[in-house]
Amino acid sequence: MRASLFRMGFMNYWIDLLNELMRHTTWIEWLAVMLGVTEVLLARKNSVWLYPAGIGGSAITITLLLEVGLYAESALSAYYVLMSIYGWYLWMRRSGAPRVKIAWATRNDWCVTALIAFGGWGVIYLVLHHFTPSTVPVWDAWVSSTAWAGTWLLARRRIENWVILNVSNLFAIPLLFHKNLALFAALTLFLFVIAIFGFFDWRKIYREDNKLQPAL
Repeated sequence: MRASLFRMGFMNYWIDLLNELMRHTTWIEWLAVMLGVTEVLLARKNSVWLYPAGIGGSAITITLLLEVGLYAESALSAYYVLMSIYGWYLWMRRSGAPRVKIAWATRNDWCVTALIAFGGWGVIYLVLHHFTPSTVPVWDAWVSSTAWAGTWLLARRRIENWVILNVSNLFAIPLLFHKNLALFAALTLFLFVIAIFGFFDWRKIYREDNKLQPAL
């Protein structure tokens, strides 16, 4: 009986907390979240239109994250804008070069990914620690560097981008709750689930594409 009452009280506490945080959510946050949802759904469908949605959502998010002191996350959003332009170009290029197709990451891809994730973590931490009033420099830096790495793999159309992005998402969810950004935390949880489906969807597309390749 006591255990049941405790669980009910615990659940009610979190529901009340979430409702309180949601009441303070502005329309601009809703817009950023809706664009983020649109982006990831389009990415799952392997649609190039994920990039315009991502650019719009990231541009809005930069300001929102600066306001709560998540400087690396804000820089990450700026990076998203640049990588979205780069990815948009790679996916759409026509001048005689073949379009980038979904594939597994190569050894070189993994070397670059590791450099971005771990090297970026150290660099971002040092910048946050020495040049900003960040209260969560290690946490913020890790979320950002792993997301940078995953976004690079996404632009290269590598299947493993979903795995690396979910490493970032896993750490980002509690960080965003810690900074009272409940809607963004909920969005990140949604992105985490969608990324799981995205991994299997892209793997299926890769297998189907390779079945259509002529035998050598």
